Order: sequence, then C-alpha cells, then structure tokens
Amino acid sequence: MTGSNKDTLFNIDTVEEDFVFNDRVVEVFDDMLDRSIPFYRQVIDAQAQLLNVYLNQGDKVYDLGCATGTTLLEFSRQLEHKGLQFIGIDNSAPMLDKARLKSELYSKQESLSFSLEDITTFDHPETGGIILNYTLQFIRPLQREIFLQRLFESLRPGGIILISEKVINHDRRLNREYIDIYHRFKKSRGYSELEIAKKREALENVLIPFSTEENKTMLKKCGFESVESYFQWFNFISFIAIKPA
Repeated sequence: MTGSNKDTLFNIDTVEEDFVFNDRVVEVFDDMLDRSIPFYRQVIDAQAQLLNVYLNQGDKVYDLGCATGTTLLEFSRQLEHKGLQFIGIDNSAPMLDKARLKSELYSKQESLSFSLEDITTFDHPETGGIILNYTLQFIRPLQREIFLQRLFESLRPGGIILISEKVINHDRRLNREYIDIYHRFKKSRGYSELEIAKKREALENVLIPFSTEENKTMLKKCGFESVESYFQWFNFISFIAIKPA
C-alpha cells in the first residue's frame, strides 16, 4: 500500500458541501481509507485470494470507483502469475491522475490501465471479475438494481463480483450500537469527535446504505446464483456474487 497526506479535511467548524471526490480529497484519500475502513487491507488480501480461485488466466478485472488505484496495484502484485488485465474506472479525473502516477511509479503500466467513465453505464462483455469496494452505497437506491443487472450481463459465465459495503441493521438498537463501535474505532485511529461528526454530516445525503438482506436479495434478483459474505466487522460487510457457469 502506498502512503498519502494525512486526512484533516473535517478538522474544521463547518462543512459547507456534501462529500465529493475533489482534489482536496484525492490528496488524503489513501490515508482516509486506511484510517476509516476497518480491516481494509485484510479485505483486499481476501479479494485477491478469491480472484485467484475464480478467475481464468488472462481475465479482465474491473475496479469500479477505483479512486487512486491502490486496490488494483495490490492485486497486480499478488496475482502477477495469473496474467490478468486490471482496469480501473472512476468519474474523478484527479483520482485517475494519481492512480496513473502510482502505476508508473511501480512499473505496472502493462497490466494496469485507468479510464474516466460513468460506472453506471458499464458495458464491457466477457469480464472475469468486478470489484465494488464501498462504491455501490454511493449510487442512488433506485438505480442500484439496474446497475447490478448491467454488471451481471457483462460478466462471462462463472465470473464474479466482489462487493464491500457499509450496511444498516433494521434492529434500531443494534444499528446504533454498531455505529457507536465504528466511531470508537475511528477515534482510535486518530480522528477527533469533531472530524467524525462533520464527516458523517457531509456523507449523510450521499452515502445511503442497504441492509445485508437487501443487498443479497438485489443481487439474486439480477441472476447471481451464489451470494455469500466472506467478511464482516459490525456494520461493514463483503460479499461474493457468482454468475452461473
């Protein structure tokens, strides 16, 4: 994993805008993920193991909402023996500029490429694997099933989607306790109460999580034969969805 500047975006008295992936966010994004997502590195390691099992030699793997390319860089290191083609897609040009820079720094241009696209219009047939790490939750709820159906149709038979998401619980007390535990986790990683509150405020109208059951039901409606979780930490969960062979 590569480093970045320390995330101090929300160490202020007011937040004047919803959360957007602009130049200021890009500069601290890797630090933000590392300090905000529990077991972030371990989830990427687990995804690499699943890609190794399910993907064919030379398959294409798309990371949708790839940000600065950290996940694909790690895959290209761990899965070099598979000869996979890794393509990152994002709608933030500053994110992709940094991703390309990191790719050049580690001499991964042959296996790694990046494209400025709207992921909701994804249309890349015969894809082997698709990564959606904390991305689906930013797509409008009414569009999510249509979006996942597009992904299903683009996958080759036997292809997989690996999804990591923040989820809600319909048990109100349990949901509240999970959120409190998560906020204590962020405090342990150096975020102040002010930063946690302001980040939550900025994300309130942007990040809309579903429950575990809602995510699984939606994936199965799209045609995925097997939908299972492979990791969970309180209100963070990762799924694998497999297209029938």
